[in-house]
Amino acid sequence: AGRRLSPHTAAGYTAANLKSFVDRSLQNLGVERLDLVQLHCPPPEVYQQPEVFAALEALVAAGKLAHYGVSVETVEEGLAALQYPGVASVQIIFNIFRQKPAEAFLAAAAAAKVAVIARVPLASGLLAGRYTLETAFSAADHRAFNRDGAAFDKGETFSGVDYETGLAAVERLRPLVPEGMTMAQFALKWILSFDAVSCVIPGARRPEQAVANAAASDLPPLPPETLTAVRQVYDELIRPLVHHQW
Repeated sequence: AGRRLSPHTAAGYTAANLKSFVDRSLQNLGVERLDLVQLHCPPPEVYQQPEVFAALEALVAAGKLAHYGVSVETVEEGLAALQYPGVASVQIIFNIFRQKPAEAFLAAAAAAKVAVIARVPLASGLLAGRYTLETAFSAADHRAFNRDGAAFDKGETFSGVDYETGLAAVERLRPLVPEGMTMAQFALKWILSFDAVSCVIPGARRPEQAVANAAASDLPPLPPETLTAVRQVYDELIRPLVHHQW
């Protein structure tokens, strides 16, 4: 909820607008109640507006929602969301290139019994291990036009990592991938090694990609020494670029 706001400002998160968004979704889906509605990366000011969350509670009381949560850009926003006891889920960027949530958010979410939905798990495809310096992206693809945050938050594109640095990090990670596991499955399995993570939402362009992504949950856990090696790659190449920003 909120993605269609233009401009996307805190002032747009009114009770009337939220009800309108929910009613539209109910009509589109042909259902009487939505299982989960999440605010779409609302501006940070929204977390200082308890009336927004009161409006969501009213929609639950009216039977239009079962649960509500938020999608966030930063760990700080995720922590701010946890102050509202009705928040059932926080959707946050968490992947091998964005490890700050493991240090500063997951434990708090688990303590609050709030679901964690890991988004951008493959860092816009970088962690699938198929891209090279020669890979060309369409001009309409955010991986071409938003690398520096020209259109929206830079962290949404390659998780905020410089493309060339990301490619170098992938090559450091590649030897760590166990036999019988793809690079993408390895990246997903790393996320699933954290008990506080409820689910991961990777994208897929082809059916076989979706099947392979889903199969990651049934693969053997990554050994401790592999997790340590992944952390070393992050600390050496990625942490200085992103850890302080999101």
